[in-house]
Amino acid sequence: MANILLVDDEKSIRKTLREILEYEGYAVDEAQDGAEGLRMIQDGDYDIVLCDIKMPKMDGMEVLAKATKSNPDVPIIMISGHGTLETAVDAVKNGAYDYVSKPPDLNRLLITIRNALDKSNLITETKVLKRKVTKTREIIGESPGISKIKDTIERVAPTDARVLITGDNGTGKELVARWIHERSNRATGPLIEVNCAAIPSELIESELFGHEKGAFTSAVKQRIGKFEQANGGTLFLDEIGDMSLSAQAKVLRALQENKITRVGGDKEIPVDVRVVAATNKDLLKEIDAGNFRMDLYHRLSVILIHVPSLNEREDDIPLLAERFVKEICEDYGMPRKAITPKAMLELQAITWTGNIRELRNVIERLVILSDQKITEEEVQSYAQTPKSGGNPKDLFDRFEKFQDFKEYIEKEFILHRLQKNSWNVSKTAEELDIQRSHLYNKIEKYDLKRE
Repeated sequence: MANILLVDDEKSIRKTLREILEYEGYAVDEAQDGAEGLRMIQDGDYDIVLCDIKMPKMDGMEVLAKATKSNPDVPIIMISGHGTLETAVDAVKNGAYDYVSKPPDLNRLLITIRNALDKSNLITETKVLKRKVTKTREIIGESPGISKIKDTIERVAPTDARVLITGDNGTGKELVARWIHERSNRATGPLIEVNCAAIPSELIESELFGHEKGAFTSAVKQRIGKFEQANGGTLFLDEIGDMSLSAQAKVLRALQENKITRVGGDKEIPVDVRVVAATNKDLLKEIDAGNFRMDLYHRLSVILIHVPSLNEREDDIPLLAERFVKEICEDYGMPRKAITPKAMLELQAITWTGNIRELRNVIERLVILSDQKITEEEVQSYAQTPKSGGNPKDLFDRFEKFQDFKEYIEKEFILHRLQKNSWNVSKTAEELDIQRSHLYNKIEKYDLKRE
């Protein structure tokens, strides 16, 4: 059911239009003047606005100008009994979907509303499809840390300087890398991503540099590596801190000479690649421990960008939460849901160990399970424990049998460690001091899936 807002100072007109539109199956709200109408447009979630031009306090043209800035996707149909052709043209020029004179021809008005809804639905579908096709989204936030990142990207992207992005898991390091690529002179070239933590150490060199047929037992044909695939574009090396020392040496040589050699080959292949790397580790500590090459670190860290954790940018949580609600509601084709002020404070009080990724998952859960509004109680029920520390008895009271409680804790603990290690099963099994096969059995038992 579409939501329509009527903005008109004539009560009789509002009453007549409401009866007609409700008979046609629309939900209708009313505003008796321009100021009230603008406030309702900004606070509400309307599919169409019908707005009179001549009104007290604020006329319809001013409402149109301000509404199209704050809610550009909402079609606004202007209505007036004093209009001329010039008024109609001005209204459309200023962003109105259409213009209807008073008294309105009801058939024409209903057709105009139907067409405006079709356009609005197409805009929404296009946005959803664009989000599914491209992984690049807006970097949301106004905190000092995020503002500094945006400024750095604008300065660095047009150059070919190598960039090292640091930050915890889920903070958005990949998004920063995509912004660097899309604002660079290489934007028309490919962006090739490699998750160094997800590839076994014995295969990482073949993945990066390719191999010749017969280079090893399973090399039944020639393979083109990521460096060659990224030629003319950008190579994003995610979790570079997990790369083996032998692969690090070859990457260093490739960066120094702009040439690579496939595994099992002896031919040098020139490559023109900009490397952007990311890690959740402290590489200086890894260098001290002998796990990372200092010379490679200095090659990669021409520009350093640190992405702050979500707990370091609490003021950005309302912006992120509202954006995620809007996107998720559009994706699921459901009416926009509001987050109450107290619920927003609860979200800001949570310790976000999974950062942006975890916040989006929680918002999706809340959107699905809540009614028209996301309340404080729902956040407490469906999100994690607040920073102030929750009462463990609340968790204990959820389970009657010890085995159920034990399995719940085990599942959450394993999932947390897997997410922390970017789903590197070998590394997680080593940290937990269990066999890798045993960890795989637990993953299957609890039906754990990577987001």
